[in-house]
Amino acid sequence: MSSHEKFVLIGAGSAMFTRGLVSDLLATGQECEVALVDIDPQALKTAEQLVRKMIAAKKAPIRLSASLDRKDVLPGATVVITTIGVGKRRAWEQDVFVPRKYGIYMPVGDTVGPGGTSRALRMIPDMVDIARDVMDLAPDALFFNYANPMSVVCRGVIKATGVKMTGLCHGVIDTARWLANLLGVPLASLSYNAVGINHLTWFTELKVNGVDAMPRMHAIADDVLGSLEEARAAHKAGKPMPHCGSPFESSLRFPFSWQCLKWFNAFPAPLDRHVCEFFPQFFREGQYYGKTLGVDEFSFEGTIAVGDEIYAQMTADAAGPEPLADDYFQRAGGEHEQVIEIIHAIRTNTPRLYSANLPNKGQVPNLPLEAVLEAPAVSDSRGLHPVQTPPLPAAVAGTLATRFQWVETTVEAALERSRDKFIQALILDGAVQSPDTAVALADDLLAAQAQYLRW
Repeated sequence: MSSHEKFVLIGAGSAMFTRGLVSDLLATGQECEVALVDIDPQALKTAEQLVRKMIAAKKAPIRLSASLDRKDVLPGATVVITTIGVGKRRAWEQDVFVPRKYGIYMPVGDTVGPGGTSRALRMIPDMVDIARDVMDLAPDALFFNYANPMSVVCRGVIKATGVKMTGLCHGVIDTARWLANLLGVPLASLSYNAVGINHLTWFTELKVNGVDAMPRMHAIADDVLGSLEEARAAHKAGKPMPHCGSPFESSLRFPFSWQCLKWFNAFPAPLDRHVCEFFPQFFREGQYYGKTLGVDEFSFEGTIAVGDEIYAQMTADAAGPEPLADDYFQRAGGEHEQVIEIIHAIRTNTPRLYSANLPNKGQVPNLPLEAVLEAPAVSDSRGLHPVQTPPLPAAVAGTLATRFQWVETTVEAALERSRDKFIQALILDGAVQSPDTAVALADDLLAAQAQYLRW
């Protein structure tokens, strides 16, 4: 890294991300500045208290500041990271609960579907404002975004401002680790090409020590899909689907991803919880292999409850007199996990491959130009840059083609504050069963999120 980095974390109230990022910084022993920004005073206070305790516990050479106004801390920033969620978990709940009234069930609801479309309407205007401030006050800073919906947010911000923004997500590397474990090999022996849109990124090539691993993948897919009836029978008998244990048992949790491999000869990251939301035509009324998406499989309420519990615990840990437990400083997985490594590779001009969300400048020739793709990128002293890849197989490109037009329509709806284009985006998305449903759902979502929209 450079001799003196100043990290500005916008959306620092996302305490898990903040904790993970600071833990990684503490592990480097690097002297640096960290500035926390959040518009929620209580969330900012919790994040600041927690980080101060972490720094003090390690006697780290980190200078900390915090502000409700990013303009106070952006000057001098060398790295800006956005993790905002406009409306936080309460707004996110409405993105999922309102569509349920129309028979649309989403396990995540932050990327595509009516939930992802609704989220984009309130995310893009705020992110555009942030980007303009970064361009004005920290024009040379590395600018990383983790906020969802990733492709839509990055495309909207870049289209509106021209800023150089890189979107990062741990979905591809997590899936690669999972596949390496499944194949019984170290991650370092795995090489792959993974291209797509964030949360539907296709492993079109997979090799182990240079040997094609796709035949092994297809054999696993055959076993998994052949075991589905047995798993269904176990579920009917009151026995749970296996959630852990052997690598093969864990693979049973993701039957749709294995089905995709058989259909497209490509494996989708980051597995069923996100991937199934891109194919709503197969999951009407949320039906998913005998369960209901977001209810008793990949429970959305469970995700929200865990988030609330973690935040409450962090608030208590931050404010309490007790020292932090040792596990606060352990290397943890999560969204943050590669960014410090990426920054180090950039500062040392070290060429390494990462998965990044960047505009298509022709690196994937049969996907739309300027669409924000999740694909291989290489680091150098100027940042992350896309790597040229072969054209995607026509069928794989077909799974993405309408999606990128949905992205563009959603971006236009957000930038123009257009109800009509919001309706168009819901129709393009495919989760609604009729145009009339799209109209009614659009109006319900706009009403539910009115306090967070600048319409």
